[in-house]
Amino acid sequence: MPAGVQLDILTRFRIWYAAQPRALRALLTINVVAYLLWQVIFLHIGAVNEFVFGYLALHSAWPGVALTAWQLVTYNFLHLDPGLGGLFHILFNMLWLVWIGRDYENMHGAERLLAIYLLAGIGGGLLTVAFDFITPTTFVVYGASASVLGVVATVAFLYPHKAISLLFIGNVRLIYLLAAVLVIDLLLMAGSNTAVAAHFGGAATGFAFAQAQKNGIDIWSWAGVFFGGRSRQRGGGTRSHAPTDSGSPLGRMENWLANRNKKETARITRLDTVIRKEESETSPQSELDRILDKISEEGFDALTAGERRFLDKASQD
Repeated sequence: MPAGVQLDILTRFRIWYAAQPRALRALLTINVVAYLLWQVIFLHIGAVNEFVFGYLALHSAWPGVALTAWQLVTYNFLHLDPGLGGLFHILFNMLWLVWIGRDYENMHGAERLLAIYLLAGIGGGLLTVAFDFITPTTFVVYGASASVLGVVATVAFLYPHKAISLLFIGNVRLIYLLAAVLVIDLLLMAGSNTAVAAHFGGAATGFAFAQAQKNGIDIWSWAGVFFGGRSRQRGGGTRSHAPTDSGSPLGRMENWLANRNKKETARITRLDTVIRKEESETSPQSELDRILDKISEEGFDALTAGERRFLDKASQD
C-alpha cells in the first residue's frame, strides 16, 4: 500500500465496485437494491406487497402466465423471503454470480453475461410453467437462482476442467459441483420450497447457451441494446470495459451510480492528466482522493493504467 494511505470500508467498496465489469455491476446493483427496498420498505406496505407477489413474482398457473409474461423476467431480480432466509438466498446467489460471472464477462463480454442471465431465468420459468401442467400445485417463484445456475452451467460446459476451491474440501470441478447441486435439489424436492424445475430449466438453458457459443451461433447480440450496441474487442468479441453509451438504459444507470457519491467540491480532472509519480510532492492520500473523484466524474473506464496500478496497491493491506 502506498505510504500514508488509509482506506476505510466504504472506500474499499467503491474501488471494488468500480472495478467490476459492466453487466455484472448492473446485475448486482439491481438485485441488491431491489432486495434492500423490499426488506426495508415495500415488505411492510400491504398494497405494494400484494403487487410484487401478484404481478412481479412468477405464477406458474396456465393460462394466466400467458397474460403476465413479463414475470418470466422480473422474478429473476426478486428475493422476497424475510429474515435470514432471504439474506442467505440473495447472498449466495450474488456470490456465485461474482465468482463465476466476472471471469466469464471479462473473457466473453457484457452482452453474453447479460444474455445468459436473462435467458436462463426465462428457461427456468418456462420449465416451471410446464411442470405445473403435471402437478396440482401452482408455484410462486422468485429469486435469481435459475439465472445464476444458467451462468454456472454455461461456464461449466464451456470449460469442463475449470475448478473452484471449496472450504474444507479443496478444488472441485465446476461441472461436478453443478451436478451435485441438481442432485441435492431432487433429493430434497418433496420437503423444501425450492423451485427445482426453475433450477433445472436454468441449468439446461446454460448448457444450450454453451453449445450455441461453441458452434458460433449468436444468441446474445440482442443484449447489446442495453449497452448502446456492440463494442469492439480484439478477436471480434465484446468488451467489458468499453466506454458507456449514456443514451442506453444501462449507460444511464451507470452514470447515475457513478455520480451518486460525487462530492460537492469534487475536482474535474482532465482526460489527459499525466500519471503522478509516487515520489512527487503530492501525498498518496491526495492522489487517492483525486482518483476516486475521477471515478465519480467519469467512471472506472476513464482511469489510466498507472492510476489502476495505484488503486491496486492502495487496495492491498
